[in-house]
Amino acid sequence: MKRDKFIVIGCGRFGGQVATERSNENLDVIIIDKYEDSFRKLHDNFEGFKEVGDATQLDVLERGRISEALNVLICTNRDNVNILIANICDKIFNVPNIYIRLMDTEKEALIDSENIKPIYPYKLSLESFGNLFKDTINEEEK
Repeated sequence: MKRDKFIVIGCGRFGGQVATERSNENLDVIIIDKYEDSFRKLHDNFEGFKEVGDATQLDVLERGRISEALNVLICTNRDNVNILIANICDKIFNVPNIYIRLMDTEKEALIDSENIKPIYPYKLSLESFGNLFKDTINEEEK
């Protein structure tokens, strides 16, 4: 079976934006969310597939064609749910590239697979601020 799907789990602002951008790149995108109302966050030009359901349930992931996923982004608003879904994608469905958003940096200890790559908004914000701050200091020194 060909693995060519980009699956996003969680259609908040972040998930909706990533799904729309990947769809605009002509990738085969599937977005899964527990609530149908969440899909309103997708842009009008989103051309992917939407699946309503709880992604902690195997049948929902199967309907969302998880076995065809090359990449999965998991970005619900709950770290523990993201970790659970990531492990299901890794251990049961053998998804090769799994990205999860985590708010709590200490939860990285719960990830034991090199296929699961965490994204920390907190760390990214600190890095961005640090770079901006360095830029202003460098400008003042000139």
